[in-house]
Parts: sequence; C-alpha cells; structure tokens
Amino acid sequence: MVSTRVLVADDHAAVRAGIVLILDGADDIEVVGEAEDGERAVAMAEELRPDIVLMDVRMPRLDGISATRALAGVCDVLILTTFDVDEYVFGALRAGAAGFLLKNTDAESLLEAVRVVARGEGLIAPGVTRRLIAAFAEQLPARREPATDPAGLTPREQEVLACIGRGLSNAEIARELDMAEATTKTHVSRVLNKLGLKSRVQAAIYYSEGT
Repeated sequence: MVSTRVLVADDHAAVRAGIVLILDGADDIEVVGEAEDGERAVAMAEELRPDIVLMDVRMPRLDGISATRALAGVCDVLILTTFDVDEYVFGALRAGAAGFLLKNTDAESLLEAVRVVARGEGLIAPGVTRRLIAAFAEQLPARREPATDPAGLTPREQEVLACIGRGLSNAEIARELDMAEATTKTHVSRVLNKLGLKSRVQAAIYYSEGT
C-alpha cells in the first residue's frame, strides 16, 4: 500500500502531537515531519516533498496562509484551524489551499480529509461551504462560453473543467473521459494554469459561477 506523506505544521507542540498520533494510527498515512512555524513548514516541505501539509493559520514568523502561498506547486495544503473566520477561509483558498478544516473535526473525519485531498479532490468544512461559494464566486473572473474563452481551453480541457465542477476526483474524471489518470492530472494542471487559478476548489467555483 502506498502511503500518503504528510507534514504537520502547528505552533502548539501538544496539538501537533495529537494530530500526529491520529495520523500515525492509519496504515495509509505517513507523517514525515513536524514544523512549529510557517517558515519552517515551507523549508521542510521544499526539502521533504510531502504529498500534503496540514497547516495551521496562526503561527509565528510566517502565517499559514502566506506559507500556503509559498508552497503553490510544491504540495497540497490542507488548512486545519480553530478559527471559522471568513478572512481565513477566503485567504487560504486564494492562496491555493486544497481544503479547509476546523480543529473540532473528529479523528476519523480528519483521516478522511487527508485521503480526499490525496485523491486530488478539494474539501471544505461543511459549516463554511455555503457562504464560501456565495462570497468567493463574486471574486473570480466570469466564465465565458468556450468559443470566446480568453483562457483558450481546448475541448478536452473544457470537459475536464466540467468534471471538476461536478466534484469528480482525478480517478473519476479518467474513467468518465476514458483516459489515463496521469493524463487527467496533466489536463487539470493545464486548466488551472490557463484560468490563473491555484486549486481545484477555485476551479469548481469558477465553473459553477458560470453555469
């Protein structure tokens, strides 16, 4: 079984220890490091190349949102915070976070969140989803018809964007569009680059705003 490699970033040692204990209890997840601040999280992620960084928001030296922005293209970031504040939610997703989760999440939900992000899907805490979509969609560029799409998406990329908008994972997109999963990942990356977006969550909102 291939393990998902996770780096845990939180400035509270006791919180980090608790998160690590939960993650280490799963056979399919491996904790590869711990960071006590944002600068350390960025440095360790660039060195260790984990699949996911579980990132707190409020940390010394460099906050979690700035650290997330710095890790765009390095690895996925799943924000894990105590604070259900719009500024943090929107800031994290604009920075390219793959998900946003609250620390009151139970152990099984935390493990499932890591697995969801590892599959290439986005994840938002249920309590913030509705207001996130309503507010964040207003700040994304309006979706155009394919013929006049300034991003120049190919027909296949438009199909991939539609699948992302429906919440499909890379594996599900590959099955639906009858192509290899590696090819799907390439198309997803191209869609994000052409649209100037940083995450699948942003792409899903971009698509839904135009439908």
